[in-house]
Amino acid sequence: MYSIDDKQYPCSTSLTMKYIGGKWKAVILIHLIQKKRYSELRKECKVITERTLSLQLKEMEEDGLVTRTVYTSKPPLRVEYELTEFGKTLIPLLNSIAEWGMETAKNNKHIQAVE
Repeated sequence: MYSIDDKQYPCSTSLTMKYIGGKWKAVILIHLIQKKRYSELRKECKVITERTLSLQLKEMEEDGLVTRTVYTSKPPLRVEYELTEFGKTLIPLLNSIAEWGMETAKNNKHIQAVE
């Protein structure tokens, strides 16, 4: 059993899912393996609403997975996101998840790639 801020997690898998669970966190994190401006991230994650992207980034920032840097020295305002050292520990897991998805798509006749 694990506990974070009085919330209980019954096993290590549920603890992991606290950080990467949900529809979009893993997707956002895999795009942040390389530092991205907010606008770049928004373009790469086309189907995520702007509100959801912002909320998920804020949550991952609070969890210590992502850092947000705002550059205001000259217009226009520029915001960049990148994985923290803690966030970078997820890279092997994220790559494995992506690889599993690609293999599954390749080997399952019910899955079609859509551009």
